[in-house]
Amino acid sequence: MSDQFVADVGGTNIRLARITDGGLSHIKKFICRDFASIDLVIQQYFDQLPEFKFSSGCIAIACPVTGDHVAMTNHSWAFSQRALRSQLKLDDLYVINDFTAVAHSLPVLDADQVIQIGEGTAKERGNIAVFGPGTGLGVEHITMTDSGWQTLDGEGGHVDFAPIDETDIIIWRHLQNMHGRASAEEVMSGRGIVNIYKALSENRKIPLRYDDPADITEAALSGSCDICEATLTQFCRIMGSFAGNLALNMATTGGIFIGGGIANRFAEFIQQSDFRARFEAKGMMKHYVKSIPTYLIAEPDHGLLGAAAFLQQHIVSSTK
Repeated sequence: MSDQFVADVGGTNIRLARITDGGLSHIKKFICRDFASIDLVIQQYFDQLPEFKFSSGCIAIACPVTGDHVAMTNHSWAFSQRALRSQLKLDDLYVINDFTAVAHSLPVLDADQVIQIGEGTAKERGNIAVFGPGTGLGVEHITMTDSGWQTLDGEGGHVDFAPIDETDIIIWRHLQNMHGRASAEEVMSGRGIVNIYKALSENRKIPLRYDDPADITEAALSGSCDICEATLTQFCRIMGSFAGNLALNMATTGGIFIGGGIANRFAEFIQQSDFRARFEAKGMMKHYVKSIPTYLIAEPDHGLLGAAAFLQQHIVSSTK
């Protein structure tokens, strides 16, 4: 019997797993810089599991995937999809963007793998959106079609930042002065936390003490810095407004999800923040978004699960 594998590739780590009937097994993590090319690390994973014969796989990778040639943005690996499939002796190989994998994980996550923020009930087969503050801001949409779940790719992280309250305007003006434009990514990312902190500090004429988002977050959560706490409070408000805009744009009756590497670090803070209030603050359309649920992804393996869901859907489609 042949086996299937999935990989989740970032600029620092690559995680691999074997697909089972119940989900994933044999999850292993490797450091990208320890290998000259991606085929070497995948082959090492295969060699460590000689009892399995891998015939197909899906690689979710943190870079654009627009053709046969794939070149990572934050690492030196580059490869041909056709050549890699041949090198690994696979019948089928799919390479997708990492946020495409995140989107495909959403329909298969259960209640234990997410944290709901506020009210709302998801509709089965309803449109879904996910955004992920991290190094940048990833945004993806997924919709049900006759052939299964289909992602709708875009660059939603680079839309304009729309200020809602006076504090937002202070931040917007700071970004306008710095860059000549304020984008969503400049407020909802690691550097976005720093940008908000600097804008609020300068507005209150308080000397800057921090330049690292992790330090600002830690100071906010410990209550040791009022400006840091105000920064994280506004970060959550901005996320709520952005999530509400996604809900309006796509009629996301299946829910809005927050992924990425930042938000999980302060899940309780988000739940107690104005995130949901800002999500629902859509004036005459408040009733429209009120029933739409919002979630924080708590499952650390959601990228691998999404790659597995994508692979199984496409393997099934190709055999019909």
